[in-house]
Amino acid sequence: MSEWKQKCEAEWSLPGAPMPDIVDWKSVYEARPLDRNLLKNPSPHGLSKHTPPPEPDLPDMPDRGPPRFQPDGDFTDWTTSIERLPYDTSGIPEGVVICQMPDKSWFTMEQMVDLKAEGLWDELLDEYQPEIFIEDWYEESQLDQHIYELHVKLLGADKSTVILEHSVQPTEDLGEYSHIWKEVSHKFSGYGPGVRYVHFQHRLKNSFLNGFHQTKFTGSSVCVKAVKSS
Repeated sequence: MSEWKQKCEAEWSLPGAPMPDIVDWKSVYEARPLDRNLLKNPSPHGLSKHTPPPEPDLPDMPDRGPPRFQPDGDFTDWTTSIERLPYDTSGIPEGVVICQMPDKSWFTMEQMVDLKAEGLWDELLDEYQPEIFIEDWYEESQLDQHIYELHVKLLGADKSTVILEHSVQPTEDLGEYSHIWKEVSHKFSGYGPGVRYVHFQHRLKNSFLNGFHQTKFTGSSVCVKAVKSS
């Protein structure tokens, strides 16, 4: 057994995991693909889940400029897009004059994680199938009943075959304001052979009315654990 293969085996304690000699164990050891966050730039707002989200910055004067839809933050390594939503006039009595309504939008951020490029090997993914943990934290911004969505897919080598997926679309209680970070997490296990990519996408709602108000997030992670799927 090579020195690097021994180091990998000792590092992650993978009893029964296939560790073929054809794998470049030096590269695997240096990549350290297990038990680390495989997402890049997981907190673009520079915030931590261990500190309460900052209170909204309310402007002294209304912003009379054009609506804004791009939130603050450094979104390097994320693919982003904006979906402007139509005005919601439901519940407004007929004949009522509307002076101004909030411009709401979804801000979508996504990343594609290449598991093999991160150091994992075919036999581990196909036979051992280590558990893949997803975690995310979003701000209870009170901007709407639906301010957050998470969609994660385990994909095959062609990046289009969906082997397993998980979605979360929570509903917020607007009657109780606590302004905290809310955790969203999921564990993929027993997903079968063929997984090579993880597509991570979340959407957060923003609003413009006399200023720009956004829903922030922090601590996004995709982590392959050194444990076997049940």
